[in-house]
Amino acid sequence: MENKKVTIAGAGLVGSLLACYMAKKGHDVKVYERRPDMRKTTIDGGRSINLALSNRGWKALEGVGVADEVRKMAIPMYGRVMHSREGELTNQPYGLNGEAIYSVSRGGLNALLMDEAEKHTNVSIDFDQQCMRVNLETAEASFKSYSTKEITKVEGDLLFGTDGAFSAVRSSMVKTDRFNYSQQYIEHGYKELSIPANADGTHKMEKEALHIWPRGSYMLIALPNPDGSFTCTLFFANEGETSFETVNTLEKARAFFKEHFADALELMANFDEEWENNPVSSLVIIRCFPWSKNGKVALLGDASHAIVPFYGQGMNSGFEDCTVLEEIMSQHGDDWDAILKEFETQRKPDADAIADLAMRNFVEMRDLTGNADFLLRKKIEAKFSRNNPGKWMPLYSMVTFSDIRYSDALKEGQRQDRIMEEVMAMPDIHQNWEDPKVEAKILELLGKY
Repeated sequence: MENKKVTIAGAGLVGSLLACYMAKKGHDVKVYERRPDMRKTTIDGGRSINLALSNRGWKALEGVGVADEVRKMAIPMYGRVMHSREGELTNQPYGLNGEAIYSVSRGGLNALLMDEAEKHTNVSIDFDQQCMRVNLETAEASFKSYSTKEITKVEGDLLFGTDGAFSAVRSSMVKTDRFNYSQQYIEHGYKELSIPANADGTHKMEKEALHIWPRGSYMLIALPNPDGSFTCTLFFANEGETSFETVNTLEKARAFFKEHFADALELMANFDEEWENNPVSSLVIIRCFPWSKNGKVALLGDASHAIVPFYGQGMNSGFEDCTVLEEIMSQHGDDWDAILKEFETQRKPDADAIADLAMRNFVEMRDLTGNADFLLRKKIEAKFSRNNPGKWMPLYSMVTFSDIRYSDALKEGQRQDRIMEEVMAMPDIHQNWEDPKVEAKILELLGKY
């Protein structure tokens, strides 16, 4: 493969990982990041400080040889712990065979990937650089230094936009003919809170689990951190009867938490300060196409397909973009027009599918995880899958513990929904769910659908 000059706009998680992949291929890589170097300053802007890493992400990290380093900073979460209003706990394992998703620090992982990229002599990263304009014909980009105001024109053979949901590279593409673009803000926003560690550095709740307080139209979640704390996120309507709009004072917030999340509030030593100071952030879904122009410019990650966080797949799907692109590069040599066309054609259906799946999982997490029918369905599916491993993989496992294409997982999940609707309608299913007739019914319906 011919050596190329590659420009990457955005040194976030996906941009830093992409730089590693491009460097391994022998390309000269220049990365430009709008923010300061996070390794030298603390910036999170109200964004979640930890993320859920699963199979697709691990595969991408293994591809550049950093998975073992990341494992040292990751905490396995083997299931959900559901918290009722009364403080009762219910455990729901994620996988059938002890599989886990992993809580990792966003900043820690990003810093590690930047360090890894800079180990390559053919990679440089410049910070405080705002992307001002892009030439889609030549892959030239202009960046403005926040400190000196100096404009740098960067010429290259390829330009990748990994600059997030509000991508400057994408904004240049939006202005071109036949470029489809939509952004959808969902009605919910989120606020970050925390549960600090015990005095001895241990966790105040079960460490190896994702904690959820499902409350119908809203929910609270908590992910563990290595320092013994939990990062908590309240997902709450922005407006309406029960929302950030109405719970608009510290006094109201305390009363609300005391009624709906009492066991969590007791552990939130910094609740008052965090409620007052941490911002309410929005949640947006971005869809666009095409993702590339002229065989020279392409979008990856949130720049092309930002999703809501409810399946824990935002980072994982962005990382998978890198592995899919690398596989296609290996097939097409120097034909970048073919590489980028095949990449966008292959990934677009999967990006749309995980966007839909993430919203579906939001409804599941906030509305259904305490529902008796839902819990029984999960038990029936798990039992059938254990007994018939080649015939049934639960949707969550397909998305989280495999690299089955998201679009294929969505189709199979829809087929499973039709089957389970009939199974759950069987007489006295709550009493008779372990009856062999239930397994026979599923086998019959697999043939029907």
